[in-house]
Amino acid sequence: MQSNTDWDTVTYLRKSKPAPGAAKSNQAVNAALRKGEDVETRQKFAAGTNKKAVTSKNTAKLDRETEELHHETISLSVGRLIQKGRQQKRLTQKELATKINEKPQVINEYENGKAIPNNQVMGKIERAIGIKLRGKDKGHPMTSSSKK
Repeated sequence: MQSNTDWDTVTYLRKSKPAPGAAKSNQAVNAALRKGEDVETRQKFAAGTNKKAVTSKNTAKLDRETEELHHETISLSVGRLIQKGRQQKRLTQKELATKINEKPQVINEYENGKAIPNNQVMGKIERAIGIKLRGKDKGHPMTSSSKK
């Protein structure tokens, strides 16, 4: 007894919405074939796989890119400013990190010039050590201006 089942095909007994129990089993399909009824089978694209047919928009752009892609990091001069300001306030990296609610590793990365710049973190460090780290006044003491 041979069965004409293929794992990649789906069999429909009708084109419209099937009635309850119409094509739920191989038994129902085989019964329909024996009676000579019309049975429609459709091939599904990438059936049972987790593939997407659409490619990313940036694929061509990445293919044209010749340089090695990397993130911009904090300059070493900014790291030295953070270290200088922290030492003036007599804070350890851990104490400064606790003061600005960040991990000590974050302060270490900023001081070593390995961190990817984050304006929120930079602002917290600026307020904690009292030195500007961004803009044209880099390295100058912060002026206390109330915006209330």
